[in-house]
Amino acid sequence: MAAETTTSGENSVDTDVTEIAERIYRLSTFLPTAGPTGLAFNQFLIDAEEPLLFHCGQRSLFPSVSQAARRVLDLKRLRWITFSHIEGDECGALDEWLAAAPQAQASHGRLGCALWLNDMSARPPVMRRDGDVLDLGGRRVRWLETPHMPHGWEAGHWFEEVTGCLFCSDLFALGGRTPATTTDDIIGPAIDLDRRVGFMTKTPQTAATIGRLSALAPRTLAPMHGPAFSGHATEALAGLGKHYASQLKAAAIDAEA
Repeated sequence: MAAETTTSGENSVDTDVTEIAERIYRLSTFLPTAGPTGLAFNQFLIDAEEPLLFHCGQRSLFPSVSQAARRVLDLKRLRWITFSHIEGDECGALDEWLAAAPQAQASHGRLGCALWLNDMSARPPVMRRDGDVLDLGGRRVRWLETPHMPHGWEAGHWFEEVTGCLFCSDLFALGGRTPATTTDDIIGPAIDLDRRVGFMTKTPQTAATIGRLSALAPRTLAPMHGPAFSGHATEALAGLGKHYASQLKAAAIDAEA
């Protein structure tokens, strides 16, 4: 599916729709005033018997993004709404999506439910355990708990097993206007942005957690900010893990000095 653009309302933003893997759609909204060079905010829609939305997005973007999502499917079919961690661009518009999709339920890990969803979701959420596989009918997604990666104790990622698509949240974030998809180097730009902004949490478990994602051998990486990547995803994840490990080691040496 070629990229399509939806515009919603006066002084509104545009949301592009691109099929990045078979029946997996990137809903991307570029905000030129976010950060020094602007920033894309991506949500992902899996069209299956039980469709799933990954990332709810900000409430302010809901009109444009939901209109774009309707180009893919009737929102009344939407069954699952989920995200990586508790943050405005990840789950801010949860109530709006639940209102638009009466059959949908939010779903997250034990901590995400305990810390936020059990209280904030308009309908009871469904709790997932690490490694749980959800059969969407034609697509299968696996929940992976990744504490403090990219942020928050409750953080996690989803991996779609049929297409090999890893929804990697803030990993491989890239600022500015970018194409919807790329096969170019994504390690260098991700490292450069992290050095300048320092938004990623680094713990002694970070490299091992990224190694676990790398072992899935994904074929497509679907980040929250920037283009979807197709290519040597395993090597890209391994390279990012080495960078974070070296940063943590350098910080420990500085602390001892």
